[in-house]
Amino acid sequence: MKKIYLAGGCFWGVEHFLSLVEGIVRTTVGYANSDIDHPSYEDLKAQRSSASETVEVEYDENVISLKEVLDLFFVIIDPTLIDQQGHDIGHQYRTGIYYIDEKNLPVIQQGLKELSLKYSEPIRTELLPLENFTVAEEYHQDYLIKNPEGYCHIDRKMFEIARNYRKN
Repeated sequence: MKKIYLAGGCFWGVEHFLSLVEGIVRTTVGYANSDIDHPSYEDLKAQRSSASETVEVEYDENVISLKEVLDLFFVIIDPTLIDQQGHDIGHQYRTGIYYIDEKNLPVIQQGLKELSLKYSEPIRTELLPLENFTVAEEYHQDYLIKNPEGYCHIDRKMFEIARNYRKN
C-alpha cells in the first residue's frame, strides 16, 4: 500500500469522498505539518498551530494510481484559493499535497502542471514533504458516515462520482 496526504479544506468531505473510491483502502483525518507537537482541533481553531486539516490516504497502487488519486482530489477543491474552501476560511483550510516518498514528486508536479492549465488564476495548493501528521480526534473520523446530514463544503453529488469511479 502507498500513502499520500491531501488537504482540501474541511477534512470531513475530503475523507468521505476519497473513502468511496475503489482502490483507496483507508482514509484517516488529521493535522499535517504542525509547528507544535500533537495539535488538537482546538489548537487549529485558535490558530495555535500552523497545521492543515489533512486526509491520510492509503491506496492500493495495483488498483488506482497516484495520478488517479490526485485527479479525483482536484475535482473537489478550488486550488486557486488561499486559506479557504467553500465556507471554511482559515489557514487550516488551505489546500495541500504532502508526500512521504520523493519518487512521487514528478507525478505530483505533473498533476499540478496539468491542473494549472484549467485555471486562469495561479494554483495555490502547497506541495511539501510531510513533516508530521497527528490523527484527529475520534469524532472527526468518518464524520459524514456518523452524521449523514453533517456539514460538507463538497457538493454531495460528487460522492456519486467517487462511488462510480472505475465502475463504468
